[in-house]
Amino acid sequence: MSPTTRRILQAVLYEVIAIAFVGPALSLAFDKSQTSTFGLAVVLSTIALTWNYAFNWVFERWESRQSVRGRSFARRLAHGAGFEGGLVFMLVPVMSLWLEISPAAAFVANLGLLVFFFVYAIVFTWAFDRVFGLPASAAGNGPRTV
Repeated sequence: MSPTTRRILQAVLYEVIAIAFVGPALSLAFDKSQTSTFGLAVVLSTIALTWNYAFNWVFERWESRQSVRGRSFARRLAHGAGFEGGLVFMLVPVMSLWLEISPAAAFVANLGLLVFFFVYAIVFTWAFDRVFGLPASAAGNGPRTV
């Protein structure tokens, strides 16, 4: 499978499975209809995908102007904190309005989602690689990059 096809398949499967879990979990946690929380999960997923694309574009433009190349732990930490921090600012108000809860409660729910997605991303990626094989960048004997 081509790298582009693999990336698209991985992103679509990742989000579809996430929505299937997050929608019912929000329904149980906030005593809302599954129809409503499924809709919310789709909206949150769309925001996250859009933010991911936009943030990575901006980050990579910034990164290309740095005198030090590569991705150190500090740079990766800054990337993760910037991405997640921006996502919190976008998702908390949406969750608060949609679920009719306080911003503080929405923030706590968002922290729960953060923990879920941390574990889910690791498990999903492992399972995806087991089913579809490693990407060319990780499977070959070519040069390793950091």
